Amino acid sequence: MPIIRRATVEDAPVLSDLAARTFTETFGHLYPPEDLAAFLADAYEVGKQRTILAHPDYAVWLLEDNGVAIGHAAAGPCGLPHPDVQPGDGELKRLYVLKSLQNGGWGGHLFRTTLDWLERDGPRTLWIGVWSQNHGAQRFYERHGFKRVGEYKFAVGKTLDDEFILKRMP
Repeated sequence: MPIIRRATVEDAPVLSDLAARTFTETFGHLYPPEDLAAFLADAYEVGKQRTILAHPDYAVWLLEDNGVAIGHAAAGPCGLPHPDVQPGDGELKRLYVLKSLQNGGWGGHLFRTTLDWLERDGPRTLWIGVWSQNHGAQRFYERHGFKRVGEYKFAVGKTLDDEFILKRMP
């Protein structure tokens, strides 16, 4: 039976590998190889994961099955480029489960764990950035009260994706 646990700084190599694998599984087919490689090398570099895991304003959870990481979620202060973002707003930054284990409800468990942490001090405005063509994720977030309020470009190497900004009020 899989478990969800808060990741620690020591988990940085595992998180780096899992984040790169899940991003590639989900979106890798969209990008030229050099763009994907540049993005993965920067965004999921082990040192960057250590920094995130050590920072008190951020949290990452690992979904593990028999000690093997099969999914992860990350949250922290909102960094999305929207004029309504206020200090104190939170953001779900990542939510991924390996493709072979999707549709088992574990993404929902990771999502609830993350939202519980984001709202540990009470309800607050929450944000999510989602790829414009990821309709399944958009429907999932809409079922949980998030509404589309903007758009931005997300760089993967030299490729610029159209992303939607979703917001949920307290």
